[in-house]
Amino acid sequence: MAALHTQSSIHNFVTNKRDEEYTLVYTLTLLLSGKLGRQVQAQNKVRHHVRSPCVATTRINSIYFLRVYKIRIMRDTFTKKWIIEHAIVIVERYEKGVLTLRSLHYQLFSEGMTNDLQHYKRVLTAMIYARWEGLIDFDQFSDLDRVMVGETAWKETVVEDEIYTAQRQVRAWMTNYHKNKWENQPWYPEVFIEKKALQGVFQDVCEEWNIALGACKGYPSLTFLNEAFLRVQEAERSGKQPIILYFGDYDPYGEDIPRSIQENIARFGVDIEVRRIALMEDQVIEWKLPPAPAKVGDSRTANWDGLGQVELDAVRPEKLMDLLKEAISSIFDNELYEELMEKEEEERTQYQKELKQFVIDIKD
Repeated sequence: MAALHTQSSIHNFVTNKRDEEYTLVYTLTLLLSGKLGRQVQAQNKVRHHVRSPCVATTRINSIYFLRVYKIRIMRDTFTKKWIIEHAIVIVERYEKGVLTLRSLHYQLFSEGMTNDLQHYKRVLTAMIYARWEGLIDFDQFSDLDRVMVGETAWKETVVEDEIYTAQRQVRAWMTNYHKNKWENQPWYPEVFIEKKALQGVFQDVCEEWNIALGACKGYPSLTFLNEAFLRVQEAERSGKQPIILYFGDYDPYGEDIPRSIQENIARFGVDIEVRRIALMEDQVIEWKLPPAPAKVGDSRTANWDGLGQVELDAVRPEKLMDLLKEAISSIFDNELYEELMEKEEEERTQYQKELKQFVIDIKD
């Protein structure tokens, strides 16, 4: 490694780094010495001795080029305290279970924090501390990859409570009658997302629109795809046009997974449209999303000419929700829905009348 010899090269090197002060000192010392063999020794020495601003300043001033050109190396300000203070403000914008730790990291990046693995780990550590200290609720973040199946029933059964619950259920059955939102629509939609961790972002919108939501977790398994095929096949036989609205990362995999889904379901026997909603290259550019190095060592990366990997988590949850709403609205016929609501109102009267009579007949 050659030594640095010009003011501009040192200046560019320093100002493009956003790391711990002692790491910059060690790196510059190594560059100036030009001796790669001393890397481990130099790193250990600096990490042990450069701790306080006073000591660090003394050592920095001892480096010849830095003293001559008066380059100022800033200390990393993105401490645990900084992360917690900013995180508290960010999480207050969202309902519990919507924000992931990864998306929090990207929002902190938008406020100035460095976007690298070191700072992401620092976010994780800070959020552990903040939750144990009561600064942030334990259930604030989504963690759908770790869920329990079933429930251990242990509470005492009180007959009066069960009667009250049954009465409420009967009343709900007698008053709630709804047509299926998509029953007279030409489309049969489902929403696929690449990451299960982001399910909480999409879930409320899908429930509002009565649309199935599934997490592929990368390339979906054949079991997952076969189950999807059976659903869309039934819808197609009823005259519907199946469509999957897909949300995934901007990288070679995020671009290829929709193709894989479409081809496999077609191989099962249904020709389905898989419409990729996000992330797209124009969205990455327009929203100024931070790219990370794409994965290496596979043919897709080697043949990919994209800007660089960008995670779906880098998009704010509210923007993802708006994207989903726009995608659904683009295939939803409001005039047909109004006709459906008129029919629902007519049928509700019949439903309530006959159900009431049924309850009267079984009283004895």
